[in-house]
Amino acid sequence: MDDRYGADVLATGWKGHGVRELPRVAASRDLVVEVADDGFCGAVVDVTGGMVELEDRRGRRRLFPLGAGFLIDGRVVVLGPPAAAPVVKGPQRTASGSYAAPDARARTARASRILVEGRHDAELVEKVWGDDLRAEGVVVEYLQGIDLLDAALEEEPPSATRRYGVLVDHLVPGSKETRIADAIARGRHGAHVLIVGHPWIDVWQCVTPRAMGIERWPDVPRGIEFKVGVCRALGWPARDQADLARAWQRILSRVTTYRDLEPAFLGRVEELIDFVTAPA
Repeated sequence: MDDRYGADVLATGWKGHGVRELPRVAASRDLVVEVADDGFCGAVVDVTGGMVELEDRRGRRRLFPLGAGFLIDGRVVVLGPPAAAPVVKGPQRTASGSYAAPDARARTARASRILVEGRHDAELVEKVWGDDLRAEGVVVEYLQGIDLLDAALEEEPPSATRRYGVLVDHLVPGSKETRIADAIARGRHGAHVLIVGHPWIDVWQCVTPRAMGIERWPDVPRGIEFKVGVCRALGWPARDQADLARAWQRILSRVTTYRDLEPAFLGRVEELIDFVTAPA
């Protein structure tokens, strides 16, 4: 006689009998997935703390918990964290492209340092050159504007053993930034200060359009604050400072190596590092 209830109703695994196991997929960057509940569809841009961040084709971003509830090409899947990067033996390169010293430790900070205009400049330099700067003991400080450089030099004057390398936005002929830089170079501190810069209005533009997935950075009309104009042109929120901060984090997240930065910016930062680490 057939046993319609099976051989042993107390056997382990009976709850899963006949249940189809969903395929598991790693949430690798740029993987396009759809959220089954509300239809939001976007590419993976980040995975952290058990959450996946998706960006749709209009640039909108949303966070969702990893796990079930996702579709890929109409197929229901379980989205999991990406696999850990394999351990690669041999010399490792930093984000700036230099070889990382084995078991490198941060050295005691030098008296010489690099000054940049604002927080975004400092964060971008840290993102790419942070390992190199720690190994060399170079501190990066921000000024909140080139207008404050002269006062900073008066407060803590440079010397042969305390040199300042200064990175300036919009250092082009005739600009306010160039006039200030020229005056300092001719002044009493000029021998121990190197001021270099890039030609763009803001450090945002030092990230290549390719890294951002756009054809070019938008042109912002005079009279409109640059960051606000960029966000509006790209369809990003720009209501307040919090929106601008989120826009910068989006831009910064696109930078992983020196290849994501414009050569004119790369060369100037390398020049400053050489200047502040050269023997006295």
